[in-house]
Amino acid sequence: MINSLAYASLERVSTNLQSFYQLRLNRIHKFKAKIHIQSDVGPFEIKTVTDVEELKEALTLRYEVFHREMQGKKAPTGVDVDEFDFDCDHLIIKEKRSNRIVGTYRLNCSLFTDEFYSGKEFMMNGILAQPGVKLELGRACIHKDFRRGVLISLLWRGIAEYMAASDSKMLFGCATVKTDDPRDAALLTRYFEEEGRIVPGLRTRPTLAFTMPMLNHFLEEVRSPLTETQRAEAEELLPPLCRAYLKAGAYIGGEPAWDREFQCIDFLTILHREDLNRTLWKRFKLDSAES
Repeated sequence: MINSLAYASLERVSTNLQSFYQLRLNRIHKFKAKIHIQSDVGPFEIKTVTDVEELKEALTLRYEVFHREMQGKKAPTGVDVDEFDFDCDHLIIKEKRSNRIVGTYRLNCSLFTDEFYSGKEFMMNGILAQPGVKLELGRACIHKDFRRGVLISLLWRGIAEYMAASDSKMLFGCATVKTDDPRDAALLTRYFEEEGRIVPGLRTRPTLAFTMPMLNHFLEEVRSPLTETQRAEAEELLPPLCRAYLKAGAYIGGEPAWDREFQCIDFLTILHREDLNRTLWKRFKLDSAES
């Protein structure tokens, strides 16, 4: 019989082989950065990934957050990687003292590709037809020991710098809310409507595969105007990253997509550069006459 120690060792070998296969399959061994940004802020460095080893570390952090924390997977190490990662840049935050990556964000710019992760979940034709360079944000995560407001602020600084470098006019991406309850989804949709965050020119719908069952039923049940209790309940559901999008001036595409794999819902968020919160832009000294 194989004892538990030997089994654990075999499991690690299997996981490492699977990770290696996933990295090769998605061409990560050939990865090259598209746009370089770098700045130091106190004990942290903000930059885009410049080599394969940095990218592997960022993908390992994503595995820790999205698979071990969110899905309860037991494998101690692994990578979170898909077919979009090769064509993207990857924003990272490094703690300079330990030289480890503590935060990351995937940046998919229309200068380099016309394939976007959001297109799997939402019907994107109207958004992609908008003029100018577009930048998709995704796979944002922060190490559990560093989940403070300062790290989100640093990620936004990096995004602002990347927008300026790429001359991006629009940001979009999926803002994840950790619930798969259709009533929660309906409550948040009504909340965004009342906040003026859903506008006709930017409306989208989930693809059939990501349409949430029973959502229409609860949209009929949850009617405007929301009560104070319902508004408080909706605001309590919003995770910090989603709050950051809203604070920056984001619009919401409409009803959310339902991600069965991760048991969550995703709202498509859209930000025009000219509509971004002016204090955010000026804070990072990237203001200009056109922005």
